[in-house]
Amino acid sequence: MNRRKIFGILVACAVLAAFVGTASAQQGSASQDIKHDAKAAGKDIGHGARAIGHETRYVAKNIGHGAKEAGHGIAKGARTGWDATKHAFKDTFDKGH
Repeated sequence: MNRRKIFGILVACAVLAAFVGTASAQQGSASQDIKHDAKAAGKDIGHGARAIGHETRYVAKNIGHGAKEAGHGIAKGARTGWDATKHAFKDTFDKGH
């Protein structure tokens, strides 16, 4: 081979190597961007899930307190009804004695 052919092959190899290096760097950059975006999306999903958990806890707590108050009201009504029934029974049947 003569000098011109060898020089042409070396130039072609250098251009190819530069192109492959540039393409690889761009692909690596894109890969890093994808990793960064995926990490950010994961964090955002985690923050959203935590916020939903806190709100669910708050709602459940309020429902629980409401149920507790309703239970106390029912218990008080039942006790008042029982006392009234007991008093009426005594008034009705104790008069005869």
